[in-house]
Amino acid sequence: MAERGAVLFDLDGTLVDSAADLLHAANVLRARRGLEDFSMAPFRPFVSRGARAMLGAALPGFTPEDESTLAEFLGVYAESVAAHSRLFPGVATLLDAIEAQGLRWGIVTNKAEGLARPLCEALGLLPRCAVLIGGDSLPQRKPHPLPLIEACRRIEAAPAASLYLGDDPRDIEAAHAAGMRGIAVDWGYYDPAHPPAAWGAQRVISAPAHLLDEPLLRERAA
Repeated sequence: MAERGAVLFDLDGTLVDSAADLLHAANVLRARRGLEDFSMAPFRPFVSRGARAMLGAALPGFTPEDESTLAEFLGVYAESVAAHSRLFPGVATLLDAIEAQGLRWGIVTNKAEGLARPLCEALGLLPRCAVLIGGDSLPQRKPHPLPLIEACRRIEAAPAASLYLGDDPRDIEAAHAAGMRGIAVDWGYYDPAHPPAAWGAQRVISAPAHLLDEPLLRERAA
Protein backbone atom coordinates (compact mmCIF):
# COMPACT_ATOMS: atom_id res chain seq x y z
CA MET A 1 0.00 0.00 0.00
CA ALA A 2 1.39 3.41 -1.00
CA GLU A 3 2.40 5.81 1.75
CA ARG A 4 -0.02 8.64 2.36
CA GLY A 5 1.26 12.03 1.24
CA ALA A 6 0.18 15.59 1.99
CA VAL A 7 0.82 19.09 0.69
CA LEU A 8 2.36 21.56 3.12
CA PHE A 9 2.77 25.28 2.49
CA ASP A 10 4.71 28.20 3.84
CA LEU A 11 2.35 31.07 4.67
CA ASP A 12 3.65 34.58 3.88
CA GLY A 13 4.78 34.84 0.28
CA THR A 14 3.43 31.41 -0.66
CA LEU A 15 -0.24 31.22 0.26
CA VAL A 16 -0.83 34.79 1.42
CA ASP A 17 0.29 38.19 0.18
CA SER A 18 0.70 39.88 3.57
CA ALA A 19 3.30 42.48 2.63
CA ALA A 20 0.93 45.45 2.79
CA ASP A 21 -0.06 44.81 6.42
CA LEU A 22 3.54 44.22 7.47
CA LEU A 23 4.70 47.38 5.71
CA HIS A 24 1.91 49.31 7.43
CA ALA A 25 3.21 48.15 10.81
CA ALA A 26 6.75 49.16 9.89
CA ASN A 27 5.54 52.57 8.77
CA VAL A 28 3.66 53.11 12.04
CA LEU A 29 6.99 52.69 13.81
CA ARG A 30 8.69 55.03 11.35
CA ALA A 31 5.99 57.67 11.89
CA ARG A 32 6.45 57.43 15.67
CA ARG A 33 10.10 58.26 15.08
CA GLY A 34 9.45 61.17 12.75
CA LEU A 35 10.36 59.30 9.58
CA GLU A 36 8.54 59.26 6.26
CA ASP A 37 6.84 56.14 4.98
CA PHE A 38 9.03 53.36 3.62
CA SER A 39 8.03 52.11 0.17
CA MET A 40 7.03 48.60 -0.82
CA ALA A 41 9.71 47.86 -3.43
CA PRO A 42 12.72 47.77 -1.04
CA PHE A 43 10.64 46.23 1.77
CA ARG A 44 9.07 43.31 -0.10
CA PRO A 45 12.21 41.11 -0.45
CA PHE A 46 12.55 41.01 3.35
CA VAL A 47 9.02 39.89 4.21
CA SER A 48 9.74 36.15 4.18
CA ARG A 49 12.91 36.57 6.23
CA GLY A 50 11.12 37.49 9.44
CA ALA A 51 10.35 40.54 11.55
CA ARG A 52 13.96 41.36 12.38
CA ALA A 53 14.91 41.40 8.71
CA MET A 54 11.95 43.64 7.88
CA LEU A 55 12.85 46.08 10.63
CA GLY A 56 16.48 46.03 9.58
CA ALA A 57 15.41 47.16 6.14
CA ALA A 58 12.78 49.70 7.16
CA LEU A 59 14.03 51.18 10.43
CA PRO A 60 17.40 52.96 10.60
CA GLY A 61 19.56 51.82 13.47
CA PHE A 62 17.59 48.70 14.27
CA THR A 63 19.66 45.73 15.43
CA PRO A 64 18.49 42.12 15.85
CA GLU A 65 19.05 42.42 19.60
CA ASP A 66 16.51 45.25 19.95
CA GLU A 67 13.70 43.23 21.53
CA SER A 68 11.72 46.31 22.55
CA THR A 69 11.36 47.58 18.98
CA LEU A 70 10.61 44.07 17.78
CA ALA A 71 7.80 43.75 20.31
CA GLU A 72 6.46 47.16 19.30
CA PHE A 73 6.40 46.11 15.65
CA LEU A 74 4.66 42.82 16.34
CA GLY A 75 2.12 44.54 18.56
CA VAL A 76 1.20 47.03 15.85
CA TYR A 77 1.03 44.27 13.26
CA ALA A 78 -1.23 42.15 15.47
CA GLU A 79 -3.80 44.95 15.53
CA SER A 80 -4.35 44.71 11.75
CA VAL A 81 -2.95 41.34 10.78
CA ALA A 82 -5.40 40.82 7.92
CA ALA A 83 -6.54 44.30 6.94
CA HIS A 84 -5.08 44.10 3.44
CA SER A 85 -3.68 40.55 3.26
CA ARG A 86 -5.10 38.31 0.55
CA LEU A 87 -4.52 34.90 -0.95
CA PHE A 88 -2.26 35.04 -3.97
CA PRO A 89 -4.13 34.65 -7.28
CA GLY A 90 -4.82 31.01 -8.01
CA VAL A 91 -4.26 29.76 -4.45
CA ALA A 92 -7.96 29.34 -3.65
CA THR A 93 -8.47 27.24 -6.78
CA LEU A 94 -5.42 25.11 -5.95
CA LEU A 95 -6.66 24.41 -2.42
CA ASP A 96 -10.07 23.45 -3.80
CA ALA A 97 -8.39 21.01 -6.19
CA ILE A 98 -6.25 19.47 -3.44
CA GLU A 99 -9.29 18.94 -1.23
CA ALA A 100 -11.36 17.57 -4.13
CA GLN A 101 -8.75 14.83 -4.53
CA GLY A 102 -9.03 13.85 -0.89
CA LEU A 103 -5.57 15.10 0.03
CA ARG A 104 -4.80 16.85 3.29
CA TRP A 105 -2.88 20.12 3.32
CA GLY A 106 -1.33 22.21 6.04
CA ILE A 107 0.74 25.26 6.86
CA VAL A 108 4.23 25.39 8.33
CA THR A 109 5.47 28.94 8.86
CA ASN A 110 8.09 30.79 10.86
CA LYS A 111 5.44 33.39 11.71
CA ALA A 112 4.46 33.20 15.37
CA GLU A 113 1.45 30.94 15.76
CA GLY A 114 -0.42 33.71 17.60
CA LEU A 115 -0.18 35.85 14.46
CA ALA A 116 -0.59 33.07 11.92
CA ARG A 117 -3.86 31.78 13.37
CA PRO A 118 -5.86 35.03 13.19
CA LEU A 119 -4.50 35.70 9.71
CA CYS A 120 -5.54 32.24 8.52
CA GLU A 121 -8.90 32.55 10.25
CA ALA A 122 -9.61 35.88 8.56
CA LEU A 123 -8.83 34.40 5.15
CA GLY A 124 -10.88 31.25 5.70
CA LEU A 125 -7.87 28.94 5.83
CA LEU A 126 -7.95 27.86 9.46
CA PRO A 127 -11.01 25.56 9.29
CA ARG A 128 -9.63 23.90 6.14
CA CYS A 129 -5.97 23.22 6.90
CA ALA A 130 -5.22 19.92 8.58
CA VAL A 131 -2.31 21.34 10.57
CA LEU A 132 -0.83 24.74 11.37
CA ILE A 133 2.62 25.04 12.90
CA GLY A 134 4.13 28.44 13.67
CA GLY A 135 7.66 29.56 14.30
CA ASP A 136 7.15 29.35 18.07
CA SER A 137 5.10 26.14 18.14
CA LEU A 138 8.14 23.89 18.57
CA PRO A 139 11.69 24.15 19.95
CA GLN A 140 13.02 24.49 16.39
CA ARG A 141 11.92 26.47 13.34
CA LYS A 142 12.80 26.37 9.65
CA PRO A 143 15.31 25.69 8.18
CA HIS A 144 15.36 22.94 10.82
CA PRO A 145 13.26 20.01 9.56
CA LEU A 146 11.40 19.45 12.86
CA PRO A 147 8.34 21.62 11.99
CA LEU A 148 7.79 19.74 8.72
CA ILE A 149 8.34 16.35 10.29
CA GLU A 150 5.97 17.20 13.13
CA ALA A 151 3.33 18.49 10.71
CA CYS A 152 3.45 15.20 8.84
CA ARG A 153 3.25 13.27 12.11
CA ARG A 154 0.16 15.15 13.23
CA ILE A 155 -1.74 14.45 10.01
CA GLU A 156 -0.34 10.93 9.58
CA ALA A 157 1.46 11.68 6.33
CA ALA A 158 4.80 10.30 5.20
CA PRO A 159 7.40 13.04 4.59
CA ALA A 160 8.87 11.10 1.67
CA ALA A 161 5.46 11.10 -0.04
CA SER A 162 4.71 14.76 0.72
CA LEU A 163 5.39 18.18 -0.81
CA TYR A 164 6.44 21.46 0.77
CA LEU A 165 6.06 24.79 -1.05
CA GLY A 166 7.86 27.97 -0.06
CA ASP A 167 9.26 31.26 -1.28
CA ASP A 168 12.51 31.33 0.69
CA PRO A 169 15.70 29.24 0.54
CA ARG A 170 15.09 28.15 4.14
CA ASP A 171 11.88 26.47 3.01
CA ILE A 172 13.72 24.33 0.51
CA GLU A 173 16.49 23.55 2.99
CA ALA A 174 13.91 22.44 5.55
CA ALA A 175 12.06 20.30 3.00
CA HIS A 176 15.22 18.51 1.94
CA ALA A 177 16.29 17.93 5.54
CA ALA A 178 12.86 16.46 6.29
CA GLY A 179 13.07 14.13 3.30
CA MET A 180 10.28 15.95 1.46
CA ARG A 181 10.01 17.20 -2.09
CA GLY A 182 10.77 20.93 -1.93
CA ILE A 183 9.01 23.17 -4.43
CA ALA A 184 9.94 26.84 -4.75
CA VAL A 185 7.37 29.42 -5.83
CA ASP A 186 8.44 32.47 -7.76
CA TRP A 187 5.52 34.77 -6.86
CA GLY A 188 6.78 35.40 -3.32
CA TYR A 189 9.11 37.81 -1.56
CA TYR A 190 12.55 36.53 -2.52
CA ASP A 191 15.58 38.70 -3.28
CA PRO A 192 15.83 39.06 -7.10
CA ALA A 193 19.61 38.69 -6.73
CA HIS A 194 19.04 35.17 -5.37
CA PRO A 195 16.11 33.75 -7.37
CA PRO A 196 14.35 30.44 -6.68
CA ALA A 197 16.24 28.69 -9.46
CA ALA A 198 19.37 28.97 -7.28
CA TRP A 199 17.89 27.34 -4.17
CA GLY A 200 18.30 23.70 -5.16
CA ALA A 201 14.57 22.96 -5.18
CA GLN A 202 13.32 19.92 -7.05
CA ARG A 203 11.06 22.28 -8.94
CA VAL A 204 10.20 25.97 -9.32
CA ILE A 205 6.61 26.90 -10.21
CA SER A 206 5.33 30.26 -11.39
CA ALA A 207 1.59 29.73 -10.75
CA PRO A 208 -0.33 27.71 -8.15
CA ALA A 209 -2.06 25.68 -10.87
CA HIS A 210 1.31 24.27 -11.93
CA LEU A 211 1.34 22.17 -8.77
CA LEU A 212 -1.44 20.04 -10.23
CA ASP A 213 1.20 18.43 -12.48
CA GLU A 214 2.90 16.87 -9.45
CA PRO A 215 2.67 13.06 -9.34
CA LEU A 216 1.06 13.17 -5.89
CA LEU A 217 -1.89 15.10 -7.29
CA ARG A 218 -2.01 13.38 -10.67
CA GLU A 219 -2.20 9.99 -9.05
CA ARG A 220 -5.15 11.11 -6.93
CA ALA A 221 -6.93 12.60 -9.94
CA ALA A 222 -6.54 9.42 -12.03
